[in-house]
Amino acid sequence: MNRYGLLCRNIYENCRITQRELAASMGLSLGTCNHLIKEALSDGLISFDVESGKYSLSQKGSDLLEQYRVDSAVVLAAGFGSRFVPLTFETPKGLLEVFGERMIERQIVQLHEKGIYDITIMVGYLKEKFEYLIDKYQVKLIYNPEYRCKNTLATIYHARDYLKGRNTYLLSSDNWLRRNMFHMYECGSWYSSVYKEGTTSEWCLASNKKGAITKVQIGGADSWVMYGPVYLSREFSEQFIPMLEKYYEAPGTEQLYWEQVLADLINKTAEIHLGEEARHLRLPEIYINKQPSDQVYEFESLEELRLFDERYQSSSNSAAMEVISDVLHIQEAEIRDIRCLKTGMTNKSFFFRAQGKSYICRIPGPGTELLINRRQEKAVYDAVKALGITEHVVYMNGDTGYKLSLYYEGARTSDPCSWEDVTRCMALIRRLHNSFLRVTHSFDIRERITFYETLCSGYERQLFEDYSQIRAQMNRLFDSLDCLNRPKVLCHIDSVCDNFLFLPDGSLRLIDWEYSGMCDPIIDVSMCAIYSYYNEEQTDHLLSVYLEREAEPEERFVYYAHVALGGFLWCLWAVYKETLGEEFGEYTISMYRYAKNYYKKALEFSEFLAPEDSSLHVP
Repeated sequence: MNRYGLLCRNIYENCRITQRELAASMGLSLGTCNHLIKEALSDGLISFDVESGKYSLSQKGSDLLEQYRVDSAVVLAAGFGSRFVPLTFETPKGLLEVFGERMIERQIVQLHEKGIYDITIMVGYLKEKFEYLIDKYQVKLIYNPEYRCKNTLATIYHARDYLKGRNTYLLSSDNWLRRNMFHMYECGSWYSSVYKEGTTSEWCLASNKKGAITKVQIGGADSWVMYGPVYLSREFSEQFIPMLEKYYEAPGTEQLYWEQVLADLINKTAEIHLGEEARHLRLPEIYINKQPSDQVYEFESLEELRLFDERYQSSSNSAAMEVISDVLHIQEAEIRDIRCLKTGMTNKSFFFRAQGKSYICRIPGPGTELLINRRQEKAVYDAVKALGITEHVVYMNGDTGYKLSLYYEGARTSDPCSWEDVTRCMALIRRLHNSFLRVTHSFDIRERITFYETLCSGYERQLFEDYSQIRAQMNRLFDSLDCLNRPKVLCHIDSVCDNFLFLPDGSLRLIDWEYSGMCDPIIDVSMCAIYSYYNEEQTDHLLSVYLEREAEPEERFVYYAHVALGGFLWCLWAVYKETLGEEFGEYTISMYRYAKNYYKKALEFSEFLAPEDSSLHVP
């Protein structure tokens, strides 16, 4: 840290200042400060007014400061903030308010107060929510395409061009800074630090007498730790960014924080990712910027935020929290131990405790109303309630799709490789089918396939060279099943292993009835088979387990047809989700193979097949 620069900055910021005030602001003894002042006076950087007893900056000192002028700030705001669900289901963590002020806006205003207006925000999750900041504060938004699958190392990689050649603050959108700790001039790179008493899992720092960081260790006790803002000089970034780029390109670094690169370089352990060349790498010094305990806040959970800003104890402006409070007749402060369970496109859900019980709150994802009719889902839950085979639903809203249910401690899902488990699951499905319960709606797989095709907007035809031919084959199966005119019963439709819960008391529950409706009962067996990735032998055995006997030819044809159609349906579902940015790996191909392979098996039962329409083969 350049002490001449710090001296000049303190004098600049305070206009005129006494020696005692200078020593206090720089954290120096009076003797050390006196020696520094004498050298600065000798070099013509500062001047002394005898009458007032105060120092002021000369033109030479002002010129010296210019090399330390802060050019810009980069704010990291791409992450999800899972420890703040359900608030972050609706609002990115950095946009949450503390004492009525959004955390990211507080930092932007503090930067503006110091003349720093070149601000870049790295966005990802709910990126559109940050768009208003462009007009309000003239910031730039840069999208991190890897925010879902990689950690902050990737975020800094995508921000690297905004660090190169600049003196830059590197900030987190979800930090709250009590006092403005930014400056127009910074005289060396630093990482903000607070002191943690007792055992901590934070990144602990050791430093030398000059304050330069000499060691970084994850976890420790009674230590200064990395906490809050960072400042990187252009000289530091010039050497650090190329090393970070090498880390990004190295295998196995996807889940690393960017600080791991910094720690490895400081600890001289970077060769694990950079090889032998790392032995010769040397970073410019980066200093520890010690802050008082009441200055920097990184809220780790909603409960921490409640302690800091009491408004969150009664109202968090979260629709989900309001629902829970109303249904259970409790204050929001009584909703405790919240943790995220699921963040899919169809549903989002979280666990919580209240009144000595554990619950799951299910929130429909954006656009879910296109995929699922919640009124129909509620009608099914109401219809099957007397059977006692579903999860214990405390509340279900057919208009909004919000659902509260009890959480079963110690429950496990079904193991598709255990035929003992599978036999019990099929017995429950049979019980549902044999109950002769009815609802007013059906599950029409032909309609669903056509619907998903409209959502895919032709993308499926670009993916699969033979899509038109396979689609024609599926049409033939539809026509064949229609001709059989088989009876319909209430079916679950999504009767996959993950939706069967074995409770500690030995009982079994079937959860998530979103797709359920009247349909051919064999569809539930076919859906179980394809989700379990069963081979032909296992698929055939599953049907026998369900029927408790060998299948008749018509039953086997209907089963193979539904395996093919189910594979085709879920393949289209996955293609649609991929258009929204989700990745399903081999799932899409596996489902498409079920469609092809089991159409061929259905062909073995030619007596049940409708005539082939050759015109449907034309792409």
